[in-house]
Amino acid sequence: MTVRHDGLTVDWLGYATLRFAGDDTVVYVDPGRYGVLTGEWEPHTDGIGHPPSSDYRAEDGDIVCVTHVHHYDPDGIERVASDDATIVAYEGIDERVGDRDLPPLSSLPYDVVEVGMKSQTTVKDVPIWSTPAYNEPDGRHTLPDGTPYHPEGFGCGFMIAVEGTRAFYPGDSDVLPGHRTLEVSLLCPPIGPRATMDRHEAAALAATIDPDLVMPVHYNTFSNLEADSREFAADVAEAGVPVVLDEQ
Repeated sequence: MTVRHDGLTVDWLGYATLRFAGDDTVVYVDPGRYGVLTGEWEPHTDGIGHPPSSDYRAEDGDIVCVTHVHHYDPDGIERVASDDATIVAYEGIDERVGDRDLPPLSSLPYDVVEVGMKSQTTVKDVPIWSTPAYNEPDGRHTLPDGTPYHPEGFGCGFMIAVEGTRAFYPGDSDVLPGHRTLEVSLLCPPIGPRATMDRHEAAALAATIDPDLVMPVHYNTFSNLEADSREFAADVAEAGVPVVLDEQ
């Protein structure tokens, strides 16, 4: 799905992969995994969030942001990153790459900037803020043994100001208190019901921070991420916030 918003071209390429392009800068967030960029992924619900019909290998990204190890995909990064790209990645990824037999961030042929859960940096004139991203230990998004899918310290979200337009992807997270204080133009919340905020929580967040546009992502990829996007859109619209869906 491609939309134009406040001077940006914004693409949701499937699952958690986002592309933000201004006149001079292209930023990707969480590229790849599960065939999203290879044309091999088949979405859970037909007609929603279809990936490209062939391999996606744009190699036009100036900046590539990675929220946590679940979305660290070296092949995906290679497909979207330009030769002189900078990777902005959560600092805890290298601690967990062994779980998936992945190369460390330092081995990638790009400049790498590691960020913590709550930090601010500027890369190629693009301000980037990282935000905490986790599931509350006593919340609804936990494994059967009560362990959060994403414990505190596992990853981060990103707010990115591409040519003055602030876009916010919370990452794999519950709605957290700090999210409610952000000033953003474009909100891209995950709305799958299991390992992140669900559609009700995301709609309430949209109503609170009142962005100029909401574009939900990360839903209907797998059965455990199934969400009623139309009901989500209705809830967001009822709060007076514009919303766009990928409904093909």
